[in-house]
Amino acid sequence: MDLPVFHLDYLNNRMLIAIIAVLHVIVNHGMAVGGIPLVTWLEAKGLREKDARWDELARKILKIFFITTTTVGALTGVGIWFSAGLVNPYAIGSLLRVFFWTWFVEWTIFVTEVCLILLYYKTWSTWTGPKKAKHVKLGIALSVASWITMALIVSILGFMMDPGAWRSERTLFSGMFNPIYLPQLAFRTPLAAVIAAAFGLAFSPFLTKPASEERRMLVRALGAWMLVFLPFVALGGAWYAKVVPSAMASQLPVALLTQALARWSSGALAVLAATVGVLVGLGLFARFLPEKLPKPALFVPIFVAVVVLGTFERVREFVRKPYAIADYLYSNGVRKEDYALLKRDGILTHATYTSVRKITPETEQTAGREVFVLACTRCHTVDGVNGIRGILRGMYGDERPWSESAISNYIGTMHVTRPFMPPFPGSEAEQKALGRYLASLQHGGASIRGAQSEGITVIPRADAPAVGSR
Repeated sequence: MDLPVFHLDYLNNRMLIAIIAVLHVIVNHGMAVGGIPLVTWLEAKGLREKDARWDELARKILKIFFITTTTVGALTGVGIWFSAGLVNPYAIGSLLRVFFWTWFVEWTIFVTEVCLILLYYKTWSTWTGPKKAKHVKLGIALSVASWITMALIVSILGFMMDPGAWRSERTLFSGMFNPIYLPQLAFRTPLAAVIAAAFGLAFSPFLTKPASEERRMLVRALGAWMLVFLPFVALGGAWYAKVVPSAMASQLPVALLTQALARWSSGALAVLAATVGVLVGLGLFARFLPEKLPKPALFVPIFVAVVVLGTFERVREFVRKPYAIADYLYSNGVRKEDYALLKRDGILTHATYTSVRKITPETEQTAGREVFVLACTRCHTVDGVNGIRGILRGMYGDERPWSESAISNYIGTMHVTRPFMPPFPGSEAEQKALGRYLASLQHGGASIRGAQSEGITVIPRADAPAVGSR
């Protein structure tokens, strides 16, 4: 607990990351990883068939992808770094120690990718005639670079779910080639291609005239592209689901919906399966009967694709709980191996930024609030998203006073009844103090302000060297 706690008490820290990350993934997968190969294919199709209409359609789609990826895509990519570093610096620090060279290579390739897409876009009108084949090769190079950036990041995402042999070997290679890596990559790659086609279908009414031959050409081509990759999405998804650790798979009902709605998880799975069927049906219509596909239907694939991708990202993040890095770092930022020390000494004893170190009857409630900030606010708010006050009202009601002892006892066993929650990392005295603070929320109590608003307080630890000592 060496760093101040950044906290958003209404939006929730995790929600901040989720919004930025999901937006980035949609743009990155659909417009870069899947979108650039799609544009390159259309350009190559025009070159092969000597039909300038394909070239013009590809250029129009590229313009949208280029503007979006270099603005929204780039900013949200950096935003993930900033938000994750603020919310859970311990997770980012741990991952950097393992994957420093992976991230170094990824950023190098990302810069290369930015340069290539600028060159690809700016030379579209000048690399014509004999140079057109060279321009297509440039698109292929850009496609490869886009895919590599995703492939490197996916290895880190897989590691967070299952470090595999890294637990004993502690090498970069064992970390990258974890059990989840290749199955997740096999799922994301064709999914990116499908999302690219979905974007193309949604853009087609704005890029072509109604009932025009260009509209028909583009819709048919996008339908064919979607139909080619959809089976691989299903196969990759099946492989991915097979390698997810059983403890994580058991949390799928809650991950898909919520704990309150978990009983409906089978229905949710059926809906997700149906969405794939919808994509297949629309792909067939687009390929073989494009003129019979009404304009509103062209927007359905992107809606479905975004829902599927967003659900996938939520599930992937949730089933990993109670860990940020499986079997190594809990979602509260505490390493698994440090729990014994913190249970013995208390989390406040080892926290750098706290207003309380010794718990007394006078400081107990303040200490409980400090413990809540340190141990709980990476996932919980007071009144916002995943607000603890609402959770306690659901558990105990407001008809009678909340029991400090009941809440305290529950804190000690919450990881058993709710396996997606990490064990409480503090001492018995801190557990009681947290129970007292949470009970006080029944009658009001201010929301938690993070260090970015409240500032920081530092009380030197008893074992800290005196100022000026050597």
